[in-house]
Amino acid sequence: MSTGLRIVFLTAGTGGWYCGACMRDNALAKSLQAAGHNVSLLPMYLPLHLDEDSLVTPDAAPMFFGGINVYLRHKIPLFRHTPAWLAKALNHPWLLRGVASKSHMTSPRDLGEITLAMLRLEESRLGKELDKLSDWLKHESPDILCLSTVLQAGMIRELKRRLGVKIICCFQGEDSFLNSLPEPYRSECWQELALRSREADALVSPSSFYAELMKKHLGANDLAVTILPNGIDLEGYAPQPEKPGSPVIGYLARMIREKGLEIMVEAFIHLRTVLGHPSARLHLAGAATPDNQPLIETMKQRLAAAGLTEDVQWMPNISREDKAAMLGSLTLFSVPAIYPEAFGLYVIEAMASGVPVVQPEASSFPGILADSGAGALVPAGDPIALAQKWHELLMQPDELRRMAERSRRTAEQLYDIGVMREGFLALARDLPGNSGERASCVNES
Repeated sequence: MSTGLRIVFLTAGTGGWYCGACMRDNALAKSLQAAGHNVSLLPMYLPLHLDEDSLVTPDAAPMFFGGINVYLRHKIPLFRHTPAWLAKALNHPWLLRGVASKSHMTSPRDLGEITLAMLRLEESRLGKELDKLSDWLKHESPDILCLSTVLQAGMIRELKRRLGVKIICCFQGEDSFLNSLPEPYRSECWQELALRSREADALVSPSSFYAELMKKHLGANDLAVTILPNGIDLEGYAPQPEKPGSPVIGYLARMIREKGLEIMVEAFIHLRTVLGHPSARLHLAGAATPDNQPLIETMKQRLAAAGLTEDVQWMPNISREDKAAMLGSLTLFSVPAIYPEAFGLYVIEAMASGVPVVQPEASSFPGILADSGAGALVPAGDPIALAQKWHELLMQPDELRRMAERSRRTAEQLYDIGVMREGFLALARDLPGNSGERASCVNES
């Protein structure tokens, strides 16, 4: 009987704010390990920033392609020959987190150059970083390497040549980053990615919407992409039978314009001042960095001008426990994102807490809510329509209760991490050229 698969997740960290891909990889890795597989979760670029316990990573595993080393080796010839002790020191988590908090230190041109270098890794000045990763993987001898983002696809060719490892590569929000790069880097990165993405043994997208969007960007309508919805560990998320007397509408995402923070605030002001819900409250939670403070202050001023300061609670950078408690207390949930959201893990967290959701009729949200009866859709980018839908639902308490029940049931049936684990293992079993014996029994766990 097989002892299970040896799987390595190479996950691009953010350093200072919660990342859906990081949390997805961590939850999946922990679930696979609990099911008897040998799993490692390795950070790349920056430390992982999670709101739950991280999978225990072997002590010998260093930071790979640490952000400071990558930048210095790309920009300054002297740093391409640094001793191992200095490279290790530059990968210290507190130093990387400090640099991550200073996003203004890297220009769009720098980001474009480094992104293209990572996609053309063989031609880059980052050979020492690739050697370090290759040596570590050779020692671990994984059956499968899972790359958390297709922006890591530049290493596929060399790792397959050196190690013969099977590689699964995930789509997760790359379009927004690549489209923010200046030319000529934007076009060159997309062109290179169109070539490199085909070198993976399997490509995975969390939603059909995002798979089609990426295929369009890549000019590759024939690209084979497996749809594997993101999952979460449902432990700790639970409906609260006793809700506050006043309705509470919640938001949980990065406190940025792209996630719809402005729309959320404007909709709440309209609900209170025009539609007449004098007791309704608003809870705004999520990652907030120093760069987000100007927008947050502007929103606080808008609320103050409407006389609603005391009716809004701001909860930046909350813990998993506080997040679960906040979600469970809500009457309704929305994150009115205005960009092409690949999935939206926050929607699943709200549904797991038994909260009806109201989302834009765009991006991945119609797919998540299709046929579930767990929420409602409204025109994207329209705070008035959002407020009107809140008002309509708040006037139907029986329907809200039914939606709440369907929300939790949908999360259990479709988005529990165990469901994602079984989908991942089925994909692993069916990889091209898989000999089958070791992978054929992993779904018995």
